[in-house]
Amino acid sequence: RMRLDHAMRQALASRRFRLHYQPQIDLKTGAVVGCEALIRWRDPELGEVSPGQFIPVADETGFIIAIGDWVLSQAVRQAALWHQRGTPLPIAINVSALQFQQPQFVDRVASVLAVSGVPAHLLELELTESILVHNADEALHRLQALKRLGVQLSIDDFGTGYSSLAYLKRFPIGKLKIDRSFVSGLPSDESDAGIVRAILQMAR
Repeated sequence: RMRLDHAMRQALASRRFRLHYQPQIDLKTGAVVGCEALIRWRDPELGEVSPGQFIPVADETGFIIAIGDWVLSQAVRQAALWHQRGTPLPIAINVSALQFQQPQFVDRVASVLAVSGVPAHLLELELTESILVHNADEALHRLQALKRLGVQLSIDDFGTGYSSLAYLKRFPIGKLKIDRSFVSGLPSDESDAGIVRAILQMAR
């Protein structure tokens, strides 16, 4: 773990991280309606390191704040390039609980958007359910500030965390990303289908 932590810090300093953009597709039309920025890392000694390996370590050590800030700036820079070329595309990025809880997080998002010239609605922040239940009042204040910026907000892996209906009512969430454990069995698994239908009705 210590070796991985050290290698991560070297990777960020040496620009060994990169972002892949996974398209989001409208199932009715087949059109690309957005994308999600996914971090990847190839290390000269460790080889291709899975996010499942290094993200938990980054969370433990707090280095996830630096990684998250890099992802934010790189993704918005890419959004700016697409926007300038006349093909604006919303980009979604994952935000860790630790990153979200930083006092200057909203100001940082606003600053990155202002410098890039990207319209705020082209940035979507994907939050975990744990962010919303930890100090809910402060989270609500921060989410409202982000919403005022015009940033889109979504809940990632919905259905596997706390899944409190109270925050769906209180918080300015625009999208629920249903966890893959409920989607992978569709359409044949009746239990999955029932859960997904219920989530869709709640979202509406």
